[in-house]
Amino acid sequence: GINAEYMGHLLSVYFFFEMADSPASKRQRVIDSDALQRAANEARGLAMDAVHKCSSGHLGLPLGCAEIGAILYGHDLQYDPADPKWINRDRFILSAGHGSMFLYSWLHLSGFPLSLEEVSKFRVLGSATPGHPEFHETPGVEATTGPLGQGISNAVGYAVSQKMAAARWNTKDHKIFDNHVVCLCGDGCMQEGVAMEAVSFAGHQRLDNLILIYDSNDVTLDAMADASQSENAAHRFESIGWEVQTIDGHNFNAIQSALQKARSAVGKPQLIIAKTLIGKGIPEVAGTQKAHGEGGAKFIHAARTSLGLPEKTFFVSEETRGYFKTHGEKLAAQHNAWKKVYEAWRNANPDLAKDLDVAKQGGGPADLLSQIPEFPKDAKIATRKAGGDVLQAVAEKVPHLITGSADLFGSTLNYINSSKDFTPSNPSGKNIRYGIREHGMCGIMNGIAYDGLFRTSGATFLVFADYCRASIRLAGLSHLPCLYIFTHDSAGVGEDGPTHQPIETVSGLRIIPNLDVIRPADPEETAGAYAAAILRTDGPTLFSLSRQVTRNLSEIPVEVRRNGVARGAYIALKETAELKVIILSSGTEVALAISAAKELGPSVRVVSVPSFYRFDKQSQEYKDEVLPKAVVGRVAVEAGVSALWWKYVGLNGKIVGIDRFGLSAPGKEAFALLVIRFQ
Repeated sequence: GINAEYMGHLLSVYFFFEMADSPASKRQRVIDSDALQRAANEARGLAMDAVHKCSSGHLGLPLGCAEIGAILYGHDLQYDPADPKWINRDRFILSAGHGSMFLYSWLHLSGFPLSLEEVSKFRVLGSATPGHPEFHETPGVEATTGPLGQGISNAVGYAVSQKMAAARWNTKDHKIFDNHVVCLCGDGCMQEGVAMEAVSFAGHQRLDNLILIYDSNDVTLDAMADASQSENAAHRFESIGWEVQTIDGHNFNAIQSALQKARSAVGKPQLIIAKTLIGKGIPEVAGTQKAHGEGGAKFIHAARTSLGLPEKTFFVSEETRGYFKTHGEKLAAQHNAWKKVYEAWRNANPDLAKDLDVAKQGGGPADLLSQIPEFPKDAKIATRKAGGDVLQAVAEKVPHLITGSADLFGSTLNYINSSKDFTPSNPSGKNIRYGIREHGMCGIMNGIAYDGLFRTSGATFLVFADYCRASIRLAGLSHLPCLYIFTHDSAGVGEDGPTHQPIETVSGLRIIPNLDVIRPADPEETAGAYAAAILRTDGPTLFSLSRQVTRNLSEIPVEVRRNGVARGAYIALKETAELKVIILSSGTEVALAISAAKELGPSVRVVSVPSFYRFDKQSQEYKDEVLPKAVVGRVAVEAGVSALWWKYVGLNGKIVGIDRFGLSAPGKEAFALLVIRFQ
């Protein structure tokens, strides 16, 4: 007969399969190793065929991490390929974006709307499988990655967003957010500073909904990893508050067991160090730096045979199709079960439901600008201080707006006073203390923006934008509506000297595509800047705000200044005689330009240019109205490098700028010595 122990085993297996509609129990199911190994080898085949066909790309990670991909997409992750943006899905980020064929292969196999034809068009113009993963381009791609380390910081941002979402919208009776963020990275990601800033932040914030899988194959692009690193990654992460497991990255049971343990963790983010063989499946290059790129592609015919793949390229077996069809049905059942909870939550909490709907839409009320109080006509304050005042009004009208600062709240003045700090014990706080981690801050902001539930802003001194540039560039590329509140915008910083005076920085930021850099002239332009930034949802905006005090330009109607920001440039002071000279300026120098124009006479016009990005998008008719082509007498005035102003003043124009580094002196003296002065 059948002994009791064996019967108990059978009952346990039966119980696991019967409870497959539960996310937790799904991950306890018996692993079908044969089906997953078949899928892993076919994913390897897809990667080899795609890289071979286009003669470029990276084979190492897709081959070395195939078993990890099989467990993630074939067993562990909570997702529904029929609804890639399901708000309670697990978020998977491939930080090592060069291994993009890993992601494309598994998205196709698991049923996302990514056809085999698109997979075969890897790196082809207009395909849904670009060289590195791009947000908005491919269903299932959660972040634009490729610059190493960025994906790790994005994953931390996703984890922050989901902690905030759970705190804001979950209730005692209904839990609609209970997912995890899973990120796969490699040695290159782990060496990048942005990643280390982000993981330090994650450990401090105890982001236990974050799982980082480290593809530890001991190889970098140029050499074996020991040529450039010798640290103990496990000890490093443990020292900053992470829990660490080390596993065989090719063993299905070990991978799943580690993920299951990581998902049950409380109070610490999770690192799984998966020891893998880079380029596994192509013995000629496996385990060496030659496997990193396309070097193994010339050996793929023999490799495909050894993996049991037929001569037909881009092959997926009926067995694998059937496995993922069944798996997809189970995932859909879990999603449907969640939908019932979600509907019950909406019915029980109509105000919360409305709040979530508004948050998912992004943006803000169309009349936001009219809801920002006007400043006293005689106000004399720095635009950073004006920005802090405007922020309070905006935060009241845009409840999903959050902010943060790189250890500079007291200087950047962007703390939302109606809320508190975001902490492990208060995840509903809207003020994030990033510490002295500017690059990490902006990478994390991108992750929050990718998640699409909160409008994120962050602050530091403008001169430190260079620390953030790679993440800001990716925000522009990915059309993320991040808001950068960068202060201390010019030589007006004064005594801190040239190290902190961002002479070239504003112009350097203006040339980033899709980044709107706004340098407001006074408090009312600052109000206009906030409204313009919040209502923009297709890309990032950066404020360049002053430390130096400026007067409120009350001779210009409030509505002209506020609405002028949205158009990028406007006539601040109109001539009263035949127009002969136009002075263009931005920031606090607009006040100087107005004073100079009044001295020069009635034939001078002053144009405030808070945003090159916005002005360049205006109709030619509006541009000609502001800057008539017939008027070639033009002067631009800005406390920064002169180069970009030539497109507005023309070859016959003049530019009063600063084409050298600054100097250490009080602000007014620095301005005078650097040629920005009334005379």
